[in-house]
Amino acid sequence: MEVSEQNKSRVVVIDSLQSWDFYVTQATTQNSPVVAHFTASWCIPSVTMGPVFDELASSYPDLLFLTVDVDEVKEVATKMDVKAMPTFLLLNNGAVVDKVVGANPEEIKKRIDGLAQSSRVSLA
Repeated sequence: MEVSEQNKSRVVVIDSLQSWDFYVTQATTQNSPVVAHFTASWCIPSVTMGPVFDELASSYPDLLFLTVDVDEVKEVATKMDVKAMPTFLLLNNGAVVDKVVGANPEEIKKRIDGLAQSSRVSLA
């Protein structure tokens, strides 16, 4: 389990099914929504979304941002039924509440903003 430096990125790199389960469970316990980016090093749209995902992670400190390389952690991609890259899953209370397939920064930001808003409402 690798957590990037605070100054660099708030995105947690998932390296096993166990780390996925750990972070999703921890986020659920803390009432923190999760945004997961399923990527592959050979997929140019996935790679180009990396910096966008890092920027979104900095903009939404109350959400947990995870990145999963589907070639390195096939079990997580299979478990979450991810078939195309990039795929972005939005989870709340451990369950998928939204899914965006493809590199569409505006749409992803809009969906993440909606997730953040709904989590603030449910905590109030």
